[in-house]
Amino acid sequence: MNYEQYVDSKRIEVKPSGFDPSDLNPVLFPFQRDVVRWAIRRGKAALFEDAGLGKSLQEWEFAHQVHQHTMQPVLIVAPLSVSEQMHDEAPTFGYKINLCGSSDELVSGINVTNYEKLGKFSPDGLGGLILDESGILKAGTFGKTATMLTEFARDIPYRLAATATPSPNDLVEIIYHAEFLGIMREAEIKALYFTQDGNSSNQFRLKRNAVDKFYEWLASWAVAIRKPSDLGFADAGFNLPPLNIEQIIVDSSDEFANGTLFTMEAKGISEQRKARKSSINERVQAVADLVNNSNEQWLVWCDLNDESAALTKAIPDAVEVTGSSKDEHKIDAMRGFKSGKYRVVVSKPSMWGFGLNLQNSWNAALCGLGNSFERYYQLIKRQHRFGQTHSVNVKVFVSPADGAVVENIKRKWKQNDELFGQLVKHMAVYTDLGQQTRHEMDYNPQQPIKIPQWMKQPVKTQTEPGMWWIDLDSIPYQWTEAPTFQCGTAVGNQPVVIPNWIQTI
Repeated sequence: MNYEQYVDSKRIEVKPSGFDPSDLNPVLFPFQRDVVRWAIRRGKAALFEDAGLGKSLQEWEFAHQVHQHTMQPVLIVAPLSVSEQMHDEAPTFGYKINLCGSSDELVSGINVTNYEKLGKFSPDGLGGLILDESGILKAGTFGKTATMLTEFARDIPYRLAATATPSPNDLVEIIYHAEFLGIMREAEIKALYFTQDGNSSNQFRLKRNAVDKFYEWLASWAVAIRKPSDLGFADAGFNLPPLNIEQIIVDSSDEFANGTLFTMEAKGISEQRKARKSSINERVQAVADLVNNSNEQWLVWCDLNDESAALTKAIPDAVEVTGSSKDEHKIDAMRGFKSGKYRVVVSKPSMWGFGLNLQNSWNAALCGLGNSFERYYQLIKRQHRFGQTHSVNVKVFVSPADGAVVENIKRKWKQNDELFGQLVKHMAVYTDLGQQTRHEMDYNPQQPIKIPQWMKQPVKTQTEPGMWWIDLDSIPYQWTEAPTFQCGTAVGNQPVVIPNWIQTI
C-alpha cells in the first residue's frame, strides 16, 4: 500500500445507496428539485431547512420516487395535525396520500400517520420511511419514541429526515439523525469528531483538528439551508415579510415584590414557575383585552393548563386545543382555523407549534414565556414563513418577574442565528447537489510562505540543447520555451508554470 492508498483508506466516506430518479414533479422550485434528486441518489438523507422552504413537498416527491422504484408502500410519520394537513394539501401538488392508523391500512403508494400510532405498524414490506419534524430525534428527547424510530427503520432501505431546527447550538444532537439514517453509530461519531468538554462526561465539543472533516462528512448526507441562496439559487418568492415582536410587561401585585418598591426578578426554574402562576390573572386579562378588541384571526399561546382554561373563558369565540382533546377536535380546529371558520385558537406550542402551515393569519399572542427557545421559534414560524404576505405581529405578555426568562430567550435566539449560520456556511463549502456549488474554500493566506532552499538552487537540463536556469528570487518569469521541472529535474520541453500562490508573495 502506497501513501496515497493509505490516505484514501482513512477517509470517512458515506457511500450512496440510492438510485437515479425519474422525472421530478415540475411544481418543485429549482433548489427543491436538486435537493430531492440528491437525497434520492443518497438513499438516506436529512433536510435541515428553515420553515416554509417546502420540506413537505420534497418529502412527498422523495416518497413518490421511492415507491415507483421499489413498488412498495412508503410511510411518512408526522405530528397528528400535520399528517391531516398533508392529506388535505397533497392533491393540490399532484400527490395522493393515504391517511392510515396501522399496517392493515397501508396502500401501495404514499402513506402518512402520526407518531403516536407508529406502534401499530410493522417495518416489514416498507420501501421507505420519512420523518417529518425529525427534531424528535434530538438528544434531549432521545427516549422511548426516538429509540423505537431508530429500531423501526433499521432494515428499511430508503429514509429521509426533515426538520427546521437541527439544534446547531449542540452539534452532538445532530448525530442522532445519523443513527436513525444508518450512517454511523453514536459511539463511532463521538470517537472520530468529538471530545469531552471540560470535566463533564455528558458534554462534548468538536475536536479542533476535526472541524472541517466533520462538516465535510455531515454535508455528505445532510443539507442545511435558511434560504435558497445558501445553495446558490435565487431567493425570489422566498423573502420573508417583517416580523414585529413586542414585549408587553403586565403589572402584577405578586409575591415577588416581597415588600420592596419593585417586583424582584425570579431566579431559577422554581421561582420562575411560581412567578408565572402568580401573574396568570393579569396576563390573561391583558391578552383577552387585545384579542377581543380585534376582528382579525389570532393564535393565542400558553404553557400552563390554568392559562389555557382562563384564556378560553375570557375570549368568547376562542377554540381550545389541549393534550386531552380528542383527535377529531384537534383536526377540526386546524381545518377550521385555516378556513377562517374559527377566529381564535388557544393552545400550547407543544400541541400546535410544530409543522402546521398557518400563513392565513399573522397575529399571535403569548400569555407568558417559557425557557424553550425551540418552542418559541417554532410557534412564530407557523405564521412567519415563506408564503406569508403580511407583516407578522407577535405580542409577548410577561410580568416584571420574568426578566431572566426574557433575556434567556433573547440570548438563545442570537446564539441560534450565529451557530446555524455557521452550520450553513461550513456545509455549503462541501454540499454538492450536482450544480454550481463550490467544493473548496477560497485561499486566504495569513502567514508569509517561505520558499524551501532546494527550490532556490539553479537547475539545468541534462545534455539538452541550450541550458536553462531558474532563480525563484526573481519570479514571475516570462518564458518563450523552457522545460518543466519536477523535484529539480528537467522532464520535457514545456513552458514553466509558476503557481499563483508563489507569484503573489
